[in-house]
Amino acid sequence: MCDLFGVIHRREKMSVAGFQKALAAAREQVIKAATTRVPEAKHARNLSVRFRQNGEAYFRFITTPGIDPTNNLAEQATGFVVIDPHIRRGTQSEKGRRWCERIWTVIATCAQQGCAVFQFLLDSVQAHLCGGPPPSLLPSSP
Repeated sequence: MCDLFGVIHRREKMSVAGFQKALAAAREQVIKAATTRVPEAKHARNLSVRFRQNGEAYFRFITTPGIDPTNNLAEQATGFVVIDPHIRRGTQSEKGRRWCERIWTVIATCAQQGCAVFQFLLDSVQAHLCGGPPPSLLPSSP
């Protein structure tokens, strides 16, 4: 992990290609350390599985400009989600809860990025029906 932060702190002294290469190598070291020779403890095994499944995503905030390493903005933007189930008594199924989580995330993210929710949903449905890639909610690079 120290190597990863060392690369980040030396970023200004590196070329873009050099930084990307050093960052990728440090990231691979962290993922390897988190997924090999893992202690038998349940929590350690669970963490190892998470790194195996989502390791690359854990580093996205480092490699993608504009992505905050915390979820503070998301929590602030989705505060209404906590209140909504109390008002309308929630959903009746796990599938319904998953749909609500996803649509609320889309609404909050579109609001943060200043894009129209309806247009994003329309583009998503069209992409699905045409077999194309879905639109992204990741912020565009500056």
